[in-house]
Amino acid sequence: MKRFLIIATILYFATFAIAAFSQEALKSTEEEYYDFLSLQGLVERPTLGYRTLSDSEWNLTEEAKTADGHVWKNNSLGSKWTVFEPSQKADNFFTRGIDQSIKVKVYGPEWYNSYNTAAPYGQNDGALWQGKGYNSSFTAGARLEAYGLEATFKPQLSFSQNREFDLMDNSAYYSNKYAYIWGYGNDIGVDAPQRFGDKAFFTYDWGDTEIRYTWHNLTAGLGTQAIWLGPAWLNPVLHSNNAPSYPKFDIGLRKTSIHLPWLGWYVGDVEGRMWIGCLSESDYFDDDEDNNLNMINGLSLSYAPSFLPGLTLGANKICLSKWNSKNAVKYLNPLYDVNDNEDQKLSLTADWIFPKVGFEVYGELGIDDYVDGWHKNQKLLSVIRHPSHTMTYTFGLKKAISIYEPKKLHGEIIFEWNNTEMSQDFQFEWTYNFGFHHIITQGYTNKGQWLGSGSGYGGNSQILAFNVIYSKGNTFLFIWRNNPDDNYIYSKAVTTSASDKEVDYRWYNAHKTNFNIGVATNYFFTPNLSLQGGFVYNLILNSQYNPSKMNEEALWYRVPSKIHNFQFSLGAKKSF
Repeated sequence: MKRFLIIATILYFATFAIAAFSQEALKSTEEEYYDFLSLQGLVERPTLGYRTLSDSEWNLTEEAKTADGHVWKNNSLGSKWTVFEPSQKADNFFTRGIDQSIKVKVYGPEWYNSYNTAAPYGQNDGALWQGKGYNSSFTAGARLEAYGLEATFKPQLSFSQNREFDLMDNSAYYSNKYAYIWGYGNDIGVDAPQRFGDKAFFTYDWGDTEIRYTWHNLTAGLGTQAIWLGPAWLNPVLHSNNAPSYPKFDIGLRKTSIHLPWLGWYVGDVEGRMWIGCLSESDYFDDDEDNNLNMINGLSLSYAPSFLPGLTLGANKICLSKWNSKNAVKYLNPLYDVNDNEDQKLSLTADWIFPKVGFEVYGELGIDDYVDGWHKNQKLLSVIRHPSHTMTYTFGLKKAISIYEPKKLHGEIIFEWNNTEMSQDFQFEWTYNFGFHHIITQGYTNKGQWLGSGSGYGGNSQILAFNVIYSKGNTFLFIWRNNPDDNYIYSKAVTTSASDKEVDYRWYNAHKTNFNIGVATNYFFTPNLSLQGGFVYNLILNSQYNPSKMNEEALWYRVPSKIHNFQFSLGAKKSF
């Protein structure tokens, strides 16, 4: 009888005490929609520059729930249930810093499927590798919050048919034929396989699984939740959810309003997080079992000044070192930099949102191993002399629009430009790529996939998208082109002269290019069940940097090779 009463009580609260806020996974349908609402000023973004599932908690006000701009007000975006609320809460210094209730949230289940007809295509999908052929990903989970404790279990199970396609010859750099295509001189350069072996495979990944404790806004967690750094929509410079998850410990301060003591002046919001994690090598890199693990240390700081509403400034720093390095403990100091046993990267971000007009502009500048200069006394002069050394960037715009108000038809325009090509001064030094490193030989990857920019490093990307949002779902259209690694071509010209005709004849038009046109639709068949479908035409020019001659007598390689890849995708998601 007692057990029955407990279950009945839980069901009672689960039925009638539904919270108006919940955490959302990175790049999920729900998070993207809440972000659209933030453009209109209907919801405040819960983070400044460091996002994970646990930090991405969106809270709709009572006014926002019924606003015309909240197009999906009749659809379920997932709810958090309060299953226990004490009749009388303890009131002391400690308990005022925690939520004295028990809440539960269910994620999914969510099932994604894609089919690539001729080549791999896909990014920002966690551990899933969308190779040629059939690919599938399934995720589901739950979250428990109780008295400051947050426990999330949300793994990912994926499958890749991994059908065969033509690979580039990499024998000058790697012993594994599936590995990447080039490196430094005759040294290996990065753990980013062209293909993950010759068989179909399943992958189990812990995904957004984590245990965390939070008091006020001070938080510490242990788990594998993916990190998204900065405001970029598609290609952040330093960290995204493109790669498989990795175990990490983090500590820091969630978004917090700062008021000056005694004066009471509000000076803005701050956010800061430090973390340490362990990265792993894929099975398709090298045969050395002693170098498989790398340590990653990260620091993220953000500030949103009160006197410039909508503006957020941030700085992110990453350090990679070997897991067994004798200096590993020193790298926990974010200011420690000897630049001989580690790979350090820095990015500066700015994001300005204008909710009155539904407009946002953002950018991120990245620097690899900071600035050039052989002696510490030359650092400042190096910045003055050539500040663009190793510099990368992402720049983007978003605009919310009303398409047809009587039918509650709204839209969002998104544009983003990303560039990670090597700076021109490397033509006088050596071959280079932002994602490579001669000491951290696996480069900026985890288990064979890029940690940050999912489009890769060493190239550029431009995407223009139009998201049409209506009461039963949304339709997303985009046109996107990118060069995944122009640095491969530029490496052929390093230290050459104008008289070296092969550079002009063979490599001038050899850029590998992806030109993509796509459409995807998400439709709520019921308020709790949505189905997704998509189609992408992916034209690949010079897939192996291999243009051909017009004829046998021609000197120049000017005719691009072509591969026509088509991706079809289907998915389903249940919300609770």
